[in-house]
Amino acid sequence: MRARFFRKSTESVLLMVTAAALVAGGVAWLTGAHTTADLCWAAGTVAAVVPAVAWVLETLRRGHGGVDVIAVLALGGTLAVREYLAGALIALMLATGRTLEAAAQRRASHDLRALLEHAPRSARRRTGTEVRTVPLSEVAVGDLLVVGPGEVVPVNGRVADNSVLLDESVLTGESLQVERDRGALVRSGVVNAGGAFELRATATEQDSAYAEIVRLARQAGAESAPVVRLADRYAAWFVPLALIIAGLAWAVGGSTTSAVAVLVVATPCPLLLAAPVAIVSGLSRAARLGVVIRDGGALETLGRARTVVLDKTGTLTTGRPRVIEVAAAPHRETAEVLRQAASLDQFSPHVLAQALVDEAHRRGLELSLPAEVREEPGLGATGTVDGHRLTVGRVRLGPDSPAWARAVDNRAMLDGATVVWLTVEGELSGAVLLRDPLRHDAPRTLRRLRSAGIERLLMLTGDRAEPAREVAAVLGLDAVRTEQSPADKVAEVRSERERAVTVMVGDGVNDAPALAAANIGVAMGARGSTASSEAADIVLTTDRVDRLADAMAIAVRARRIAVQSALGGMAMSLAAMVAAAFGLLPPAAGALLQEGIDVAVILNALRALLTDRAAGPPLTPAAESLIHRFAAEHDELREVVEAVRTAADQLSGQSEEQARAAVQHVHHLLTDRLLPHEYAEEHQLYPALAASLGGPESTATMSRAHAEIERLSRRIATHLTLTDAEGRLGPEQLDDLRACLYGLYGVLRLHFTQEEENYFSLAP
Repeated sequence: MRARFFRKSTESVLLMVTAAALVAGGVAWLTGAHTTADLCWAAGTVAAVVPAVAWVLETLRRGHGGVDVIAVLALGGTLAVREYLAGALIALMLATGRTLEAAAQRRASHDLRALLEHAPRSARRRTGTEVRTVPLSEVAVGDLLVVGPGEVVPVNGRVADNSVLLDESVLTGESLQVERDRGALVRSGVVNAGGAFELRATATEQDSAYAEIVRLARQAGAESAPVVRLADRYAAWFVPLALIIAGLAWAVGGSTTSAVAVLVVATPCPLLLAAPVAIVSGLSRAARLGVVIRDGGALETLGRARTVVLDKTGTLTTGRPRVIEVAAAPHRETAEVLRQAASLDQFSPHVLAQALVDEAHRRGLELSLPAEVREEPGLGATGTVDGHRLTVGRVRLGPDSPAWARAVDNRAMLDGATVVWLTVEGELSGAVLLRDPLRHDAPRTLRRLRSAGIERLLMLTGDRAEPAREVAAVLGLDAVRTEQSPADKVAEVRSERERAVTVMVGDGVNDAPALAAANIGVAMGARGSTASSEAADIVLTTDRVDRLADAMAIAVRARRIAVQSALGGMAMSLAAMVAAAFGLLPPAAGALLQEGIDVAVILNALRALLTDRAAGPPLTPAAESLIHRFAAEHDELREVVEAVRTAADQLSGQSEEQARAAVQHVHHLLTDRLLPHEYAEEHQLYPALAASLGGPESTATMSRAHAEIERLSRRIATHLTLTDAEGRLGPEQLDDLRACLYGLYGVLRLHFTQEEENYFSLAP
């Protein structure tokens, strides 16, 4: 820390000294005090020689040659031939480049503070009837431990009670809590989400899962190689070439001044300035978008990445369960099912309970105050709402369960969803299906990553294979690895890193070792763990994964501009070197010419601050406002989409009166709510988005979906006009009507998803 502070202070002081010496010398020269001017310029030159020599020795000690070699030779040469103005100019350019580079490359250490803070340090050991708190290091295999509510499991062990509810997200990244039965293995680091339970230790502190995560992160961080400066890579051929030309000028022409002039114009200021300016500009642009990049080396490496490895939960998905469907028993309403379930669960801390309450509020349902609430970990809650005895939670279905309940359970299994059942007075009344949905901006983000040059996209997750493969199929990933432990993730990242520059993106403590093992670690910092942020090179401070694509685009462009500026500047320097070798450029004139080259290089490098025109025009404020409006309407219309599916289901097995009532209800919802929404999108939102998306053709396929939605809605309305004199649906209508309803349900779900992924994800 002290060494870093000293280096930062040296660069800042050197910049001030060299600038002051150059200005003072210029003032003295203008007033006719030429000797004083030379003394000032010489002092500025000498002030730069000592740190420059130290920097050269440091790079040589690390096994690298550096651009500073020519700067040192040029500084010494100007002093030898008494070209003090040239020396002062070189000193200022050297100090400026070093200061800019320091600003671009202040890398935060990969400390594991959050991991260590979360790690348990003591345990409650039970001996007979006595429970004592002991240091974790004293826990031995076979000890009986007590884990209280909300406490971290201290060591690996097996459940000694009947059933426990655990939050394993710290290890697996999976947001849903899990139940472990008696004898099940539990890993250290997970959190007790239910009541107190007893654990039989199967490992000591050092052999437990959480200690292994900390060790993996430390080892992976230690393996990360330092980034070689872009300037140093080009210096590998530029420095020898400059020395050869200077040597030839001296040997063939016999002029020491010409050789020094070659070194002066060869001073690689385009290298010293172009890369830092472009990289700092890229860092500035990224920061404005909520992307914190810890140093210039990270931005440069990100621009060279060809493989991106992504965690699933919290990165590609939202990390929070969401209601995807509400099912009701015959003669029950879905809105009432959700209202009753949310009323009972509104004071529960369970993550699923919070999702129910959020959905009820989103639909504008008025919740009742529950009474006599009792919650059993792993089973659910029981209480009284509006005078009825309710239970919300798990239910084991059997062959005698109602057909509608078995259908819901089957649908949940196919969709990879969790089911929360509602019973009223002991009778099954409804169910709520929840799942961790895909982020709306994830598909667009991955398409943009492909466009930016990413050749391989891989997903690593601690989740089960079925939901993970569904996500991978939707996103078009190249590979997916499921049920991954932190050690497995590190091994996969190391394997990918051997083939290409690899980026790892994650948000949980379990991702920290893999983030540190990658060439570049990217943490979802808005809701992710502090440990993942500490282990990352890049932190996305907003809860949007599309900022990763923004960062990649900025990195690729900043690196391209840096390389372009450096190569262009070196080409001009080479031409000036040839002129100086033939005696056409004295050292002072060469230094001024080099300044002109530097100005051109810096101006070009500053283009990295600007928005890439290829990205297209940004959204207008009016378009952003419309996106937010229609996104909110989508949330409100989800119950309409559910009603379409429910009506289709009720055409089978329900009375004719109930079936017609369900279809009539859907018809009113379509006419009064859905179709006006689609019409407004077509005539307000789509025209507003056309400019940003490249013209009206970009929304043509979505407009076709609007037409299909309207066609199916009209067809349903026509069926209602074909009822008999008593208002009953004819048997010959049922097949076509059922097909219309299921078809409309499928079109609506796909259409809503496409709009949310392609259009709504554009707005911050």
